Amino acid sequence: MELPHVTSPAQTPAPPRGRAPDHQGPSLRFWLTSVLVVLALMVVGTGALGATLLSHTTTTGNRLVDGILPAQRDALRLETALLDQETGVRGYLLADEPALLEPYERGLPNETEAARRLAAVLDDDGVREDLAAVQEAARTWRDEFATPAIAAVENGTAPPSLQAGKDRFDEVRRRIAAQQERLDRIQADARTTFGEARSQRDHILLAIVVAFLLAGSALAVLLHVGVLRPLALVRTASRRVADGAFEEEIPLRGPSDLRALAQAVEAMRHRTVAELTASRRNAERLDRTAAELDAQAVELRRSNAELEQFAYVASHDLQEPLRKVASFCQLLEKRYGDRLDERGAQYIGFAVDGAKRMQVLINDLLTFSRVGRVQDAKETVALDGPLDRALRNLAAAVEESDAEIVRPDRLPDVVGDPTLLTMLWQNLVGNAVKFRSPDRAPRVEVAVVDDPAAEPGFCTFAVTDNGIGVPAEFAEKVFVIFQRLHGRETYGGTGIGLSLCKKIVEHAGGRIRIDTDHREGTRIVFTLPDASAAASATTSATGGAEETTASEADAAPPAPVPTQGTSR
Repeated sequence: MELPHVTSPAQTPAPPRGRAPDHQGPSLRFWLTSVLVVLALMVVGTGALGATLLSHTTTTGNRLVDGILPAQRDALRLETALLDQETGVRGYLLADEPALLEPYERGLPNETEAARRLAAVLDDDGVREDLAAVQEAARTWRDEFATPAIAAVENGTAPPSLQAGKDRFDEVRRRIAAQQERLDRIQADARTTFGEARSQRDHILLAIVVAFLLAGSALAVLLHVGVLRPLALVRTASRRVADGAFEEEIPLRGPSDLRALAQAVEAMRHRTVAELTASRRNAERLDRTAAELDAQAVELRRSNAELEQFAYVASHDLQEPLRKVASFCQLLEKRYGDRLDERGAQYIGFAVDGAKRMQVLINDLLTFSRVGRVQDAKETVALDGPLDRALRNLAAAVEESDAEIVRPDRLPDVVGDPTLLTMLWQNLVGNAVKFRSPDRAPRVEVAVVDDPAAEPGFCTFAVTDNGIGVPAEFAEKVFVIFQRLHGRETYGGTGIGLSLCKKIVEHAGGRIRIDTDHREGTRIVFTLPDASAAASATTSATGGAEETTASEADAAPPAPVPTQGTSR
């Protein structure tokens, strides 16, 4: 990105020293503070007034909704309960049918419940007096007519006359009518009070809104004259400076604090010129650094190409002379073996053995260098497959040593390369079989362990044997390439196996170590990414490829794996 051309600090005029801002007169802060104080007083006053009005309106409405209307409903329930009692008694007296007393019996508890709720819902002495009068009249009707009449019918005697019962119940009706009239009057008064409170609230709230609109308009005019216009001048000058006219001066207008702001912007203009000049120099340095990095990238690609060429040479050109040396030495031994003495045959054996060991070493080095560079598949792998292939490759060594291999019924799915994971298992299990104790048959246990210290999204595995073990002080050394803890005469190999395991595990994102707390053999613990923690779309997309890869790997001959090159 090319920076705009700026003049150098030597070409930029220095800020004038005599343009100190004038702080005389009211500042913008003073005017804004005054307006805000007035607005705050208005907010507090109108808020208190509005809260009072809202509280009054709410109280009136609540009394109407929560008190008077429920009281009217309960009064109606009370009247209905009493009428049910009167209807039941009259029907029973006329027909002498016990079933006709059901309204009377149902009305008694309904009357009690309605009276209780009416007394509780409305706090008014008049309503309570009317309720007491209704209850007293109902009690008189029951004591003097209903109860004796029902008893007379049940005993077979002559009941009181229905007219006498009607006269007494008419008193109940008059008391109920008086109660309802009082409730209607209370309701009308409450509605009138609520309407007046709501109208008063609306007028005052409208006045508050108008007052705030006027105050807001006055504040807008003040802001336009005292702030926006001077700021527009500063903005215009600043835009010219941003467009490259760094000689443009920032005008000093408006209240004292705005003039101070303009003075600060003017000082910032000078600093910006200096910083842009420095940024231009930094950009030039970055361009030079980028060019150097590009050159290094080209050199790195060239080096990688040479490394690939070396790998080709090592795998073909270097091994061909070794194969020829070994072949001709073997032919020499076969044809002229009867003419050679014991020392001559021994020399030929040394030459053949050295050539073969050099071939193994070259293959191991090639395998080590290709991890992460040639084999770089990242897919969901059922870990049982690589373990099965590794055990098939090690079948001869396992049978020869009479080793016992213990493994779980099923290993979890991980993310990795099937070929590399086969190498991993083959080296770990092969090491456990090779470095066995001379006084007992080897036992190798493959397990999935619970490691609280493992990173989230990783499975932890352990390969445990009952072999010669690794001293704690060499727990890190055995993972270094070409490091051996025993002579080649005791345990063969190239010293690459465990370093290859470490490279495979770390390439997959995991960690590998020797459990120094384990006794009676060696316990190697490592982690691999758990496939269940990967995205479901990735898992389903790679599932078919995983099965295909596993099938092809089963059908193909095993790749050369440096099982003989491991050492501790």
